[in-house]
Amino acid sequence: MNHQLILGVQRRDQATFDSYWPGKNLHLVEELKKSLKGAGERLIYFYGVGGTGRTHLLQACCQLGASQSVYLPLSEWQHFTPAVFQGLETLSLVCVDDIDSIAGQPAWEEAFFYFFNRIREHGGLLLVTAKCVPAAAGFHLPDLVSRLAGGMIFQLQPLADEDKLGMLVMRATQRGMVLSLDAARFILTHCPRHLSTLCAALDALDRASLAAQRRLTVPFIKNVLEI
Repeated sequence: MNHQLILGVQRRDQATFDSYWPGKNLHLVEELKKSLKGAGERLIYFYGVGGTGRTHLLQACCQLGASQSVYLPLSEWQHFTPAVFQGLETLSLVCVDDIDSIAGQPAWEEAFFYFFNRIREHGGLLLVTAKCVPAAAGFHLPDLVSRLAGGMIFQLQPLADEDKLGMLVMRATQRGMVLSLDAARFILTHCPRHLSTLCAALDALDRASLAAQRRLTVPFIKNVLEI
């Protein structure tokens, strides 16, 4: 059964471990890979502010999990019903993004709680993300908080500016572009430093450089990004 097709959720092909710049989050990446190989924790909960790579890492795990995995973005819970958890415990990997989005909604909390118990019984790997620790998420069901707090918990650390430079150069290289450190610094200086914005800038530069057959010089970047 292809649960991803049922949920109507599209994974981003570029969301892989190879395209993730870990910065201070290397230990989390190592633990995720260990669990995916069956040698680590069966519950990992990681949290952080927007732009720290929660979704990227979950989808990278799904890329390795292939057809036996599912990615469920609960920030879009309005498009589903609590019954979405039914049957997911039979998969080897379930990635639940933004679990705090359902906090305070009794039907959702209860459905996830019972799913949690079922997947633990089946021995599947459950990866969960949120913006904060379980105790601060606003759940009304105490047993759910204790379940989520019982696994391995990590706080995602935002990338420093030097890490963002490295990420820009790495992703440009993966796309077949040559981006100098000076050009990367120009982008970082003149664009909002949120990771999604920086990646969108690279997307625009990739398309423009291919169309114009131009190198990524500072004048070309300035013209394409209108900065």
